[in-house]
Amino acid sequence: QVQLVESGGGLVQAGDSTRLSCVASGFTFSHYFMGWFREAPGKEREFVAHIAGHGLSTHYGDSVMGRFTVSRDNNKNMVFLQMNDLRPEDTAAYYCAAGSGVGSVIESGLYDYWGQGTQVTVSS
Repeated sequence: QVQLVESGGGLVQAGDSTRLSCVASGFTFSHYFMGWFREAPGKEREFVAHIAGHGLSTHYGDSVMGRFTVSRDNNKNMVFLQMNDLRPEDTAAYYCAAGSGVGSVIESGLYDYWGQGTQVTVSS
């Protein structure tokens, strides 16, 4: 069955860097674009980053532009989110997601499969 499993979250300090990973199984990974979203307590799910199936096109949310980088390894069925210059407002549960339809990649409804999430907490 389809699985997306995130890892790499934890407690970090403001200004630190960390990298999230997501390993996929159960579908043809390269045929799907991948997204990262985050959800903080009391807030709506927020688009973080998107990467096309071939990896040549990326998009970022305004709040992470210039600090976060999304990448993928289609040989390993993995997508990554490198997060630099972390801020307390980056504290959230981070989810990877896979989609194959047509539409706005910043909309969570476009994605077919979701991971269980990994918590990132940034202390000031």
